[in-house]
Formats: sequence, structure tokens, C-alpha cells
Amino acid sequence: MPHVTVNGARLWYEVRGEGEPILLHHGYTASRVNWMPVAERLQKKYRVILMECRGTGESEHTKDGYTLEQYAADVIGVVDHLGIDQFTYAGHSMGGGIGYMLALTYPKRLKRLILMASIPADGIPAGGVAPVQPTMADREATLARYHAMRIRPEAETEEWFEDRVRHVTSVSSGHYLGGSQAMRSLRVGERLGEITMPTLILAGAADFLLPANLADFQRLPNATLHVFSRVGHEVAIHEPEGVANAIDDFMHHGVVTAKTMQEKLIAAGLTPRP
Repeated sequence: MPHVTVNGARLWYEVRGEGEPILLHHGYTASRVNWMPVAERLQKKYRVILMECRGTGESEHTKDGYTLEQYAADVIGVVDHLGIDQFTYAGHSMGGGIGYMLALTYPKRLKRLILMASIPADGIPAGGVAPVQPTMADREATLARYHAMRIRPEAETEEWFEDRVRHVTSVSSGHYLGGSQAMRSLRVGERLGEITMPTLILAGAADFLLPANLADFQRLPNATLHVFSRVGHEVAIHEPEGVANAIDDFMHHGVVTAKTMQEKLIAAGLTPRP
């Protein structure tokens, strides 16, 4: 698997398929595995870029750099390495927080922004992150928690649960602590009006972050929304076909909302509804 060294960190990445570039970024204690079912579908039409941030998966466990600003800079480093000027960015959970940083810091680089079960623009709520990183000694308790919250048995298999436990216990302590602090301290809600590129919000109806996702959607000036029923925080695992289809539709049709429909009426010289 290829690696590239950017900003002092050796990062894992993979490119699949051909076409318009879409970079898929995982969440806090996740990895490429959480996006893979969607990547396998999108790669038939797009140039899909997967990466793992510093401190996770096959990327280097660096001593420092565990901030949303650095994670965003690392994304830019990877696409620069690939010679990509503009791209669509899709971030899950903490990856959504990285998406906010990318949109505000490197707006000309993003053609579109996709936020899936994203952490809130004003930080993850208290209790949203475990205070202490689980170890393999906590395996049974962690598995029991995952089993109790299972929504889609066909997707959340025993193999999936085992991989989740393995991964959450293997991220670097720097990433676990730094990422947690970064997610809690994010404060960009007042700047959401600056994010003008087409934005897609993907959310799970059973995800505890749904209320925050809906609130952020209403503050974004050029965003559309898709909420999946019987889906929790692991949206791409619970509903891979639906997520891939929603992203493909967004890539083709952009933002479609009541506002854009009213604008079409006005453009056609018709009277919009009050």
C-alpha cells in the first residue's frame, strides 16, 4: 500500500477508480474500513481517494500534530502529492470537523463538501467521547456495548465488531487525546455562512449527533440534507448503497432544496409560493 510523507508524517493512502476526485476521510477512532463499502461502489464512476490520518491505521503515530487544523493540512498534502487542484471532500464524524476546517481554510481547493454524521460545528457535546482509551483488556465490555447498540446485523457482523475493537485500541495515545480535545474545542458555528461551496449533509436518524447536524444544516447557506432511517453513527456501514447513491446524486445534481426550487420558478418568470 502506498504512503507519502507530508508535514512530517508518513501517511497511508490509496486511489481507486478514475474520474472526478473524491477524498473519503474516516472518523476519530476509525479507519478506511468505515468508508470501504461506499468506496467500492463509488470507484466505478469516480477517482476515490482513501487516507488514514496520523496516529491511526497504517499511518505514522507521530509525537504531535493532533489538531483539526493539522489533519486538514495533511489532507491538502495528500492531494498535492497526487497533483489534484480541486476535489470533493467527504468526512465522517471527526472527518466532518476536518471538512469544516478545509472549507474555511482552503475554500478554493474544495469543489464540494460532504459531511456525514459530522461532529458539530461548535464542538462535540459533553460525554460524546470516552475519557479513557479502551485497551484490549476492555475487549469484552467494549464488544458488549457494540452488541447492545447493533442496528443492522447484516452489516455489523462479529468480524466488524472485532475490527472496531482492534482499531479503537490501536490508535496512538496522541491521536486519542488530541483528537478528543480537538473535537470538543471546535468553534466555527458563527462562520458557517462563509462556506458557500455545495454541501451535502448525511445523517443517521438514530445517531446522537442528528440534532446538531440538523442545526448546522440550517446555518449553511448552500447545503442539502439526507437523513437515513434505522441508521446510527456508522452511516456508511449501515447504509452503504444509500450513501453511495446520495453522493452520486449530489455529484450530478448539486444542492436541491425548497430554496433552489423557488429560484428556478423566479428564473422561469413564474411567481414563487409565499
